[in-house]
Amino acid sequence: MTKRRSRGDGGLYWSESRQRWIAEVTIGYTPAGKRITKKAAGRTKTEAKTKLKEVIRDLDDGLTPTSGCHDTVTTAVRDWLTFGLSGRDPQTIETKRILAEKHIVSRLGARKLRELSADDVDRWLAERARHVSTRTLQEVRSILKRAITRAQARDKVKRNVVLLCELPKGKPGRPSKSLTLTQAETVLKAAEQAKPWLRAYVTLSLLTGARTEELRELAWSHVVAYDQARQEWRPVVEAGWEHDDFAVYVWRSVRSTGDTKTPKSRRTLQLPHRCVQALIALWDRLKTREPALSVGLVFGTRNGSKMSAGNVRREFRRVVTRAGLIAADWTPREMRHSFVSLLSADGVPVENIARLIGHAGGSAVTEKVYRHQIRPVIQDGATVMDRIFPGEPHGDR
Repeated sequence: MTKRRSRGDGGLYWSESRQRWIAEVTIGYTPAGKRITKKAAGRTKTEAKTKLKEVIRDLDDGLTPTSGCHDTVTTAVRDWLTFGLSGRDPQTIETKRILAEKHIVSRLGARKLRELSADDVDRWLAERARHVSTRTLQEVRSILKRAITRAQARDKVKRNVVLLCELPKGKPGRPSKSLTLTQAETVLKAAEQAKPWLRAYVTLSLLTGARTEELRELAWSHVVAYDQARQEWRPVVEAGWEHDDFAVYVWRSVRSTGDTKTPKSRRTLQLPHRCVQALIALWDRLKTREPALSVGLVFGTRNGSKMSAGNVRREFRRVVTRAGLIAADWTPREMRHSFVSLLSADGVPVENIARLIGHAGGSAVTEKVYRHQIRPVIQDGATVMDRIFPGEPHGDR
């Protein structure tokens, strides 16, 4: 006589209508007390028993057999894109969506989530590594890992197989580069023939090392002059331009929070003379033609809104072309690289350069200048840039 299966081990029976062995196990009860069962079919008794064991193992591992059994990689990734990026900038969400659709959904999307193996991910990463940079590969791997982590937290999959896979090296990315001293001088001269805002933008980018996202958020109230009579720093909108020392508060950026990239990026920089000249020219233009804009963003649009990165990049490349360089080879962020390179070539210590570009040690100085108690201490960049690129005294208007 066949031994009866223990309670909780499920049951097996033959279905004449389906001509299959049916494995069945109770996985729970409805609020009304009705049993909830999970069934699996097999052509042979052994096949059905194997499927039954898998269902029971899922129950023992805390997974709900009815949850996620039909979910695919596409389902998990799109669920994460919809619910896992709350509070993120819309542009960030769109970028991740494009990466996910192009590199994950199109190649792994049809794979059932519970059947996805580490070997599948390894092969996918190796194939993508032949087509994208290591940075992009790292980004798409992160998207897949976080999508599966979310599914795992909802009992849709046992483990995150992405964690078992090493990141291969992708294609070499676009190398960062910087202007030589001669090229930098040529670009500055070309900028002098550009629109006042573009001249000021290029000049500040190259001679202060500020990030493009920081300059696009720079307000006139954060351009300050040192008032000798009052012994304090005052916004130029109040103090005017008849002073000797000027600085900018690099305290904001166009990120979704409005904050700089890191707390250490929040800094105050004294302005070289050429930057002051360019800002005075822009200020005069705005006060004459568009006075309402002289109280908002330094590099705002005609309606006072923030300039997009695309607009800045397009206009910047016109200056680069006028300077005799290949426009497609240069982006605004490489003015920051050039700033670092020029200071380093002039013998400025790495520690000082790090403070100037907001990588370390700027918080205490920023707080002091904010309180209008002392002059900005981070003067190294302005001093060196005035020596490398001397301009006309800004008092001669």
